[in-house]
Amino acid sequence: MYFMRDEQKHDIKENLKGGVGPLDFRNIVPAEMLYGAGTVFSLVTFKPGESIGLHGHTENFEIYFIVEGKAKVTDNGEERILTAGDSEICANGDTHSIENIGDTDLKIVALILNNFERK
Repeated sequence: MYFMRDEQKHDIKENLKGGVGPLDFRNIVPAEMLYGAGTVFSLVTFKPGESIGLHGHTENFEIYFIVEGKAKVTDNGEERILTAGDSEICANGDTHSIENIGDTDLKIVALILNNFERK
C-alpha cells in the first residue's frame, strides 16, 4: 500500500491544546490505516511563533522528531532546544509542549501510539 505525497490529506488545527497558530498536519498515514495501534502519524509544519500548548497524554504516548527548524520543547517541565535530528518522547502520564522559536518553518513528524503491554 502506498500513500503518495500529493494524495496525503492535510488537516489544519487552530490553537492546538491552547497553543498558537493554524498548524498544518499532513497525514503521512491516515489514522484508520494505523489499525488501532495509534491515532496520529503526521508531518506538522509550524510557522515562526506557532506552538502546541502544554498537554498530557493518557492511554497513549507521543514522539516528536524534528525534521527541520528550531523548537523549544518542554517535557514534564524540563525545557530544551531541539533541532533537526533530535526527538522527544512524551510517555503515558507525562506532559509536553512545543514552540517554533526559529525564524523559518519548523517541521516535525508527530506519532501518537496507543499503550500496549510489553511481551
